[in-house]
Amino acid sequence: MKLSVHHRTVVVAFGLLLACLPALTLAAKSPSSKVSVTFSTSLAGQAQDGRLILLLSHDGKREPREHVEPNEALDSPFIFGLNVDQWAPRSVAVLDDKAFGWPAARLSAVPAGDYFLQVVLNRYEVYHLADGRVLKLPPDQGEGQHWGSKPGNFYSTPVKVHIDSSHPLSLAVALDKVIPPIKRKADTEFVRHVRIRSELLSKFWGRDVFIGAHVLLPKDFEAHPQARFPLMVFQGHYPDDISEFRTTPPDAELKPVYSTRFHLEAYNKIEQQEAYNFYKKWISADFPRFLVIEIEHATPYFDDSYAVNSANVGPYGDAINFELIPEIEKRFRGIGQGWARFTYGGSTGGWEALASQVFYPDNYNGAFAACPDPIDFRAYTLINLYEDKNAYTLVGDAATVERPAFRNYLGEVFTTQRDSNYMELAQGDRSRSGGQYDIWQAVFSPVGKDGYPKPIFDKVSGDIDPAVAAYWKEHFDLSYIIARDWATLAPKLKGKIHIYVGSADNYFLNDSVYFAQERLESLQPAYEGEVAYGERAEHCWNGDPHQPNAYSRLHYNFQYLPKILKRIADSAPEGADLTSWRY
Repeated sequence: MKLSVHHRTVVVAFGLLLACLPALTLAAKSPSSKVSVTFSTSLAGQAQDGRLILLLSHDGKREPREHVEPNEALDSPFIFGLNVDQWAPRSVAVLDDKAFGWPAARLSAVPAGDYFLQVVLNRYEVYHLADGRVLKLPPDQGEGQHWGSKPGNFYSTPVKVHIDSSHPLSLAVALDKVIPPIKRKADTEFVRHVRIRSELLSKFWGRDVFIGAHVLLPKDFEAHPQARFPLMVFQGHYPDDISEFRTTPPDAELKPVYSTRFHLEAYNKIEQQEAYNFYKKWISADFPRFLVIEIEHATPYFDDSYAVNSANVGPYGDAINFELIPEIEKRFRGIGQGWARFTYGGSTGGWEALASQVFYPDNYNGAFAACPDPIDFRAYTLINLYEDKNAYTLVGDAATVERPAFRNYLGEVFTTQRDSNYMELAQGDRSRSGGQYDIWQAVFSPVGKDGYPKPIFDKVSGDIDPAVAAYWKEHFDLSYIIARDWATLAPKLKGKIHIYVGSADNYFLNDSVYFAQERLESLQPAYEGEVAYGERAEHCWNGDPHQPNAYSRLHYNFQYLPKILKRIADSAPEGADLTSWRY
């Protein structure tokens, strides 16, 4: 799950949508707003498919495309989206009241005021899948599936506009810029970058698909050719390099940036200092030598695959575990056995760590799942997919309450479930927004009749599809699957499951952990793992009872080491190599 937090007086963004609804009635009696968009042959000489996204922002310091944040609904601009198919150069695409919008339902409902207007085309490509499906999807271009910074996407220069009842929006806009390519990071003494063509994924997608990893090498790797190393798999969102590792002291010229999330001055300097501290720890004389990898597995739906096999996303679990990891262990002298592999991560990475351990139980000797995405779908954030009828609302005898999606530790709500999903729908239909709910749907759902992921709930009404929920339960409800298959999983998972979450998790992810803990503790034989909670801790508390999130989130690559070393000592098979990597 992606995170960005503001702490301020609560204003539920959905209220803005409600406030705008009366304007829809007025708009029918006055000229409708519209923006006519073209692109020239200087950008492309052929017709384009994609999602045309119109943004209106009050913020003149940043381009509108630069502050579309799912959890900062109060800071995000107005968004309107429209699909274009075979849109030819110089021809006009019109964004008007037919475009789906958030938080204003329609373009004509935007409140009066001065705005900066920008249009982006998130370009789609045609995929011919092995099963015969033909889909139009946005390929990742090395940016981690963010359309506002995706290389190759077209966009317009922001322009200031004024809107009021006597001046409805009427404007012609030319897409005149293209986002440039991203330069890949170079190898260094400690960090290597691996990228391989996956046979499994290439077959599924009907085109070449590459996956990769950033590899952190131990000190004096070349000087000890006889050494074989344990492997630590750090799961998480699309990484552009090894996280929190820096071989030089903090930049003295770095302009300090205040963290609204952690209420800390100069948090960017703190991050650099902690990364440098990790480097000093990494090269210290008594530090164990092992390999750390961060996997690069962006998909057409999101910045990563969730590291499992999926009907819509493809066999990423098998590709990672049977193609990528063995290749890394071969190149960098990994021990290459399950007792010497561990996996950990937070949020999306927390879910992936636990899922990797559950679906590939012999491949790993322990999973440390911090603030995991929902691991029990009786609490899909705040939605019980098996009992609730609607994802957006709680309906009583007289009142209907909007279901929240994002809070701070005080319980102030900043985004509702409807907000989050409407915001995604404005950016892309058929699970193509690149957003959080859409990737859950893409990974967990069966294929729909149109070839795209079958919705778990109607994106407009919020009505839940019980048949899809039943599919999710059998295939990806980790808590349920562990209990269902415990007779065979028990000897493979005992002592390997570690789950951590804050009691004030911003996404209410602690709720699914409550359900999972109850189920885990009922298992026989006992699961012999642990579940721990950080009192008042927000997303993403990862199990350190002595330091706050602001610091512990920077320590993943060594925080669990004492437990890992004990696990190795207690469970390594007779004759296992416990010494060559302890130089």
